Amino acid sequence: MRYLTGSFALGALRRGRTIEQFLGAAGRPDRPGIRWVEVRPSASGYLVVLHTAEDVGGEHFHDLVEFPALDSDSQEEDFGQEIATAKDESAAMAIAEAGTGAVPGRWVNAGIAQNDYLDFVRAGRPPHPPATEPRQAP
Repeated sequence: MRYLTGSFALGALRRGRTIEQFLGAAGRPDRPGIRWVEVRPSASGYLVVLHTAEDVGGEHFHDLVEFPALDSDSQEEDFGQEIATAKDESAAMAIAEAGTGAVPGRWVNAGIAQNDYLDFVRAGRPPHPPATEPRQAP
């Protein structure tokens, strides 16, 4: 089973393990990219880090951490944008889900999001669905 249940994801974080989730397409048609989010334990609680990389992989190359950053200004080997810090693991996951579109029930252990990327490649790299406008209350 690839995906962690909510309690297993929380347990992994409590044990000092990172969890992550592949989010899909990013970038532009002329410069395709992908996104994934991770929640990792830190000295101050839990970091939520959003990664955006060039989509340079395929069937035989899908190790996401080896992909170059989509932002050409990022020269860091370990790139990613820290979007939040939370004191507890539940809050970190909630922030990640609200801030990036991550889905409950699709969290995986570190290093496993590449399998979702491989599924994405095999599905023909579907584009990221367009954002919908929030509905106004009647």
